[in-house]
Amino acid sequence: MTGFARAAGGKDAYSWAWEIKSVNSRGLDLRCRLQGGLDGLEATARAMAARRFHRGHVAMNLTLNRVGAEASVQINAGVLAQILALSNDLAERINAAPPTVEGLLALRGVMETVEPVETEDERKALEAAVLSCLEETLDLLTADRQAEGQRLDDIVSAQVDSIAALTKSAGELAALQPAALKARLQQQVADILDGAADLSEERMLQEAALLATKADVREELDRLTAHVSAARELLADDGAIGRRLDFLAQEFNREANTLCSKSQDAALTKIGIELKTVIDQFREQAQNIE
Repeated sequence: MTGFARAAGGKDAYSWAWEIKSVNSRGLDLRCRLQGGLDGLEATARAMAARRFHRGHVAMNLTLNRVGAEASVQINAGVLAQILALSNDLAERINAAPPTVEGLLALRGVMETVEPVETEDERKALEAAVLSCLEETLDLLTADRQAEGQRLDDIVSAQVDSIAALTKSAGELAALQPAALKARLQQQVADILDGAADLSEERMLQEAALLATKADVREELDRLTAHVSAARELLADDGAIGRRLDFLAQEFNREANTLCSKSQDAALTKIGIELKTVIDQFREQAQNIE
């Protein structure tokens, strides 16, 4: 979801440039900074970005400059008349030199700088041109983000393949667990008989069944396999998949944790830990995907 785009334009007396930066974020966070008195376009600009993006911190910045149109200078007749009236009144009271032209013009408020007046049609044409340039900038950012998405697709697909391979290896080890479980049960039965000669056969069977149930990881492996298929389907989808990949990462992690807690074999536990490592890497990359 990272990217950068810049586009510039101009119309009549104005020139402008849009810059848009995008960085990773769990949701969509839009920031908009508009210069040149075009604050009224913010809602439209945000809506244009929201139609394209679903995740990421997106900062849109517009700089607007006015060129080729010179401001004019005029005298504020009202302020000047008040100053002259006060000057004449003071002249009657005290012996003072009459004000000079330079002195009067230097007084604050006498001279004003007037910007060229725009018509409503001119303003609307300017706003339309600026928004058209924003559309172009959003196109560039979309292309930049898509290029990053393709790179991420290769990385995440490889991680899903690793999860699938580790799940298969775990399944092969799990198939060997009955023998290990049988040996463990035999040892536990012997220990129980040594410590409690009056233990009933029914109680022993209950304990054996409980141990077998706790050690059975087939359900976790089946769910991991199903999640791998779901992840591959999502990666083949052209839509926004980041949030759904986030959810799958949580499900992957849940099954890997249960696999480790049920494991009765050191090799299977090792695979479970490797699974957790790859899943954590998968989760981090999923947060970068639209």
